[in-house]
Amino acid sequence: VRVNVQLINAQTDSHIWAETYDRKLSDIFGVESEIAKGVAESLQAKLTGHEKQALAAKPTNNPEAYDAYLRGLSFQARTGQSIHLALKTIGYFEQAVQLDPNFAIAWAHLSRAHAYLYFQRVDTARPDLAKDALEHAQKLQPNSPETLLALGYYQYWVLRDYGLAKATFGLVSKLLPGNSDVAWALSAVNRRLGNWNESLAAVEAGLALDPRNGELLTTSAWTYAMLRQFPMALKRYDQATDIIANDPDLISLKGGIYQAQGNLEQAASLLSEISVQTPFENAFFVKVTQLRLERNYAEAIRLLQTRLAQFKFTSEIYKGATQVYLAIAQRLAGDAAGAKAAAEQARNTLEPLSKKQPDNSNFAEWLALAYALLGNKELALKEAERATMLLPSAKDGVDGPGAEENLALIQAIFGENDRAISTLSRLLQTPFQSQLYGPMPLTPAFLRLDPLWDPLRSDP
Repeated sequence: VRVNVQLINAQTDSHIWAETYDRKLSDIFGVESEIAKGVAESLQAKLTGHEKQALAAKPTNNPEAYDAYLRGLSFQARTGQSIHLALKTIGYFEQAVQLDPNFAIAWAHLSRAHAYLYFQRVDTARPDLAKDALEHAQKLQPNSPETLLALGYYQYWVLRDYGLAKATFGLVSKLLPGNSDVAWALSAVNRRLGNWNESLAAVEAGLALDPRNGELLTTSAWTYAMLRQFPMALKRYDQATDIIANDPDLISLKGGIYQAQGNLEQAASLLSEISVQTPFENAFFVKVTQLRLERNYAEAIRLLQTRLAQFKFTSEIYKGATQVYLAIAQRLAGDAAGAKAAAEQARNTLEPLSKKQPDNSNFAEWLALAYALLGNKELALKEAERATMLLPSAKDGVDGPGAEENLALIQAIFGENDRAISTLSRLLQTPFQSQLYGPMPLTPAFLRLDPLWDPLRSDP
């Protein structure tokens, strides 16, 4: 392989240094180290002993393991909220550590991938796998920045100790001041703590270092959307789609912003390609929400029934959620018998999940909706209130208010308008991720357009 390397001063556009390397690909890491040393020497940089060691170190001697690791990294960078991609990510990192059990960085990233899946509150996740992979990384390279970063993610996503995670990420940022991965972590954990300005500052600092990082652009857009700064969110999503083209998750997130603004025509145009077989769960639910906002119940029912009949679900919770969406659409369409049957199926899917993981607020929220659609007020309110206690807004600034919104919907279904309206008024001023509207917050447009809020419309 021939590697041409040029070093340019970007401020003056002047040429500093160039070199050509002709090397055999049998030792790609040796080529990388050699090039890095050449760049450092041309800059007359004085390398510390630790830096020299880092340049000479090989992450693995197995090229197949390294290939699997790189594929895992590419999926990890665009996972978003997709369980489909999260499982692919885990598969590649597992392959890497199977090929080379001493591949410390791959173990660290595997731990992160398992921890992320657990944080999504789905039934396919196992926190013990995140801990096991972290322990492997700690045995091999206890003090490496990648291992410490994995520890921070374990504290964040598994232990949900956001303060402790923030301290760990702060330590890693001192070890890796130019690393955009750390910027993402600090932005994300500050969001959970409700430190919205700190979250934005961290992600903007990361983008200043790494302006073409799709993961940073996406999390930046997501944060601006939750703050209801929609023009800035759209700008960031446009930048992200330039880098990660034709990504259904990104397209649906952008469509969600138009929904939140009440621009259903623009949203429909973006969501036209989302189909029954789209593997991205969130993208599919944004499409169904679009049909509900348009009051096109027949098409929503057709789409949901086809998905339940044909789609291979990555997780039972998504099957249960799809059954809930179907029951809602049938209820709104006036098909009481169909809605009852779908709600019973949802209950039968969700009750075992909730018994198995009684601390999972996600299961409690969906189960509460299933009970509400069956007309069981006592159980519906009990589960919805339990969800708000499992994930209080004071402990999670992103998802906590979504549990309150879910409770308000159930109160509205059963005619407890005063309680529902009081909560909704407050949530309209709160940055958060809605349970009902994907990663968007509650907005006046959603309240105006969504038939789910019709029971409140006659209330002065």
